[in-house]
Amino acid sequence: MAPDSYPRLAARTNNFNAGLPRGFEVSPDGRRVVFLRSASGTSMAQSLWLYDVGTGRERELADPLSLLDDSQERLTPEERARRERMRVRGSGVVAFSTDADVTRAAFALSSRLFVVDLVDQAPPRELPVTSSVIDPCLDPTGLRVAYAGEDGLHVVDESSGDRLIVGPEPDEPAEVRWGLAEFAAAEELARARGFWWSPDGQSLLVERYDERAVMLWHIADPVRPDAEPARLRYPQAGTANALVSLAFVTLDGARVDVEWRSDTPVEGRVLEYLAHVEWSGARPLLTLLTRDQTRLEFRDVDPATGKSTLVRSLSDDAWVELLAGTPRRLESGQLLHGLDRDETRHLALDGTPFTPAGVQVRRVVSAGEDGVVALVSPTEPVGVIALARLSFDGSVGYLSDEDGVAIGAEGGGTVVVAQQSLRDPFVVTTVSAVDGSGGTLASVAESVPLTLEPEILTTGSRSYPTAVLFPAGHVKGSQRLPVLMDPYGGPQVQTVVRSARSCLEQQWFADQGFVVVVADGRGMAGRGPAWDKLAQHDFVGTIDDQVEVLADLAERYPDDIDTDRVGIRGWSFGGYLSALGVLRHPEVFGAAIAGAPTTDLRLYDTCYTERYLGHPDANPQVYDANSLIPLAGELSRPLLLVHGLADDNVVVAHTLLLSSALLAAGRPHQMIPLSGMTHMANDEVVAENLLLLQLEFLRRSLDLTS
Repeated sequence: MAPDSYPRLAARTNNFNAGLPRGFEVSPDGRRVVFLRSASGTSMAQSLWLYDVGTGRERELADPLSLLDDSQERLTPEERARRERMRVRGSGVVAFSTDADVTRAAFALSSRLFVVDLVDQAPPRELPVTSSVIDPCLDPTGLRVAYAGEDGLHVVDESSGDRLIVGPEPDEPAEVRWGLAEFAAAEELARARGFWWSPDGQSLLVERYDERAVMLWHIADPVRPDAEPARLRYPQAGTANALVSLAFVTLDGARVDVEWRSDTPVEGRVLEYLAHVEWSGARPLLTLLTRDQTRLEFRDVDPATGKSTLVRSLSDDAWVELLAGTPRRLESGQLLHGLDRDETRHLALDGTPFTPAGVQVRRVVSAGEDGVVALVSPTEPVGVIALARLSFDGSVGYLSDEDGVAIGAEGGGTVVVAQQSLRDPFVVTTVSAVDGSGGTLASVAESVPLTLEPEILTTGSRSYPTAVLFPAGHVKGSQRLPVLMDPYGGPQVQTVVRSARSCLEQQWFADQGFVVVVADGRGMAGRGPAWDKLAQHDFVGTIDDQVEVLADLAERYPDDIDTDRVGIRGWSFGGYLSALGVLRHPEVFGAAIAGAPTTDLRLYDTCYTERYLGHPDANPQVYDANSLIPLAGELSRPLLLVHGLADDNVVVAHTLLLSSALLAAGRPHQMIPLSGMTHMANDEVVAENLLLLQLEFLRRSLDLTS
């Protein structure tokens, strides 16, 4: 049998991520590491695993195939939407929670609830429930599990069974939910949870949201005209968000409402977004944002009265950036939080930064009394994401390769590092304890059938991070090749990193006869707050960055780059940028592929869009200037539009509006509708053929078929 083509193998392996260990949790004593991994590099069904640090042995704790008796997973619409918000592409055990000592774990499987002991050898136990299970979470003592059900928040105790402890009133509609995160939080604020246990496991802080005022959108499946359209409450820019509130609820159902609501002033300010909740001490700590996101407040709340007290506030003329993993209350009582100063994203204690200038803190992994473990990006070399120990005295000690990309976890001095490098496309995951014990977590991921040698450099007047990929075996100066620009271009994302596996698809395109260029323009992640703010009110300018990068590379590689044959492709914001390329710079870009493009930002959601462009009622000229629709009449180059018809993030109306404007202007273009696909093209056959169709379009449009 002939081996699978790269597009087919990439689709079957979730871009070679299936079979990699992920989702690490380390016990506080440093002796156990809990993680997820599928059985093979072509299986999407993840199992729960335990690694014993002392013996170096792995043990499978929960195999979804055996627990489900080979029956197919059944997920509620709410769980499917939650996974879409979190960009989860696997199946089986996709997440788990543990008690404070990491001796037990809970997880959902096919909307059912399971728990497993991590210390003994007992198999997982299914706990009877009265509702479909979403986001099960063990209490810190390990005695109970809370989960968001269809009718509210439930608590399951093995001795007393499943109890509904809070939910909508009988006369309230389906738009009122308890225990789930609303759309804005889940999609844009990286908060996927809607309830939080007290440290003693005797009560919970629970979110209630009411979406009745949020715009109602209908997403239909045109290939199933007999089916009811999906109803989606989507907070379009400039319109109402969900009304969010909180309540403390004890195990017997007693309730104290928190004196904060997303529509009600707190000391004169409406703090519309609940971005984060941390509850490690007597009082939970809320992270709240104004709608324009120029002010952030950390407020702690008294469980007895529901009253909140301001602990610290942060302000910025553009927006306040959230730092993942913060804020945290240390045992000393000090508040650990992010703080932007000049060109550096610092960590601070009670408002005083302790991390050095030029070291961008990306995420806090763990915190102790002497310092923290965090993901950081140094100024040089460009594209590094490293795991480091940041001491409160300002010193930095790297725990991973200083010339690569890493993620990881830490507990009790034991450090897990999943390391990537520019040298090869593998991920090596190591476990290192303070006593020298540990080892390597096994990977069963498929091998990548490509030779990868990306060149990482900086280009242009602003030193844009840039990756250049030539066909394998290309001899410099031997042949001028067509160019494929492959940007994302949007804020909060970094695509140029020192990892060979970050550019697998780009290398495949390069091997088809292109020089592929990936460049991070203004406002993209990894270079600090001053760089981030360059995106304010200006998305269209990011295409000028791509033009400048190309001109710089043409001077550096005059005998390798053919600037008369340049294509551009991208997805989501990258799709917007690609279409913008042929509309604004047809003299540079000869063809574009725009996948799920955000063509008119008035159609996108409140939290993301208003952060960068402001409110559309206050800044209509900004939205007009950043829209693709008024540019439709300028199209003179081939443009391929691709969009999933079931997309509930960038809805297909974006592409249809642009297509209608192009048709009205008499501008020919092509469109591929992906029936049943959401924002992620997660069907194997669709993903494979989509790559091949893009390649054929580029070859034909750039006259490369001869």
